[in-house]
Amino acid sequence: MREDTQTLTFAAVICVVCSLLLSGTAAGLRTRIQANEAFDVKRNIVKAFGIDISKMDRPGIETTFKKHVSEKTADGLPIFTWTDDGADTPSKYAFPISGKGLWSTLYGYLALDADLETIARISFYDHKETPGLGAEIEKDWFLSQFKGKKLYADGAPTAFEVAKPGSLLNDHAVDGISGATLTGDGVEALVRKDAAAYTTYFNSIKGNRE
Repeated sequence: MREDTQTLTFAAVICVVCSLLLSGTAAGLRTRIQANEAFDVKRNIVKAFGIDISKMDRPGIETTFKKHVSEKTADGLPIFTWTDDGADTPSKYAFPISGKGLWSTLYGYLALDADLETIARISFYDHKETPGLGAEIEKDWFLSQFKGKKLYADGAPTAFEVAKPGSLLNDHAVDGISGATLTGDGVEALVRKDAAAYTTYFNSIKGNRE
């Protein structure tokens, strides 16, 4: 009987110790995951501002973000600003974008130049679109088309378009991806949706400048 009690006690102690170890490991992993997620946000925001991060390490990106990027909330919407060295006012503004593609929700950031009308850069960082087709939205050949395009005109969002490949383009249209029409439609829809959401805020900034 005594041996049975000792065995049960030993087993109970082992269970408690293992539980504590697992809890500690899980907490440590959770902290690391959260830190990595926070860094990924910073990395993609810096990238959305048009900075080449391909040769930057993590500390370099962290330093660049801390030095140049500020975050605020406007009417419940997150907004990020980029301020150049020695400048007093932002030279670029960025905001998160998201919407449905073909197979997944697309997440990214879109940055505007100081005129609050012209796209400086766009970046997609999370999606599950088809490799070689819809997944091309994260490739530079597609993203680079957005630079210089008009997102706003006369205080209102433009009818931004992801056109069929080879179409005649205007100042608010980019070429789509062959074989990925629905993904392109999703990009078009999310850009229009999120541009509309920030219209009032950007107009208020322009109004304060006058």
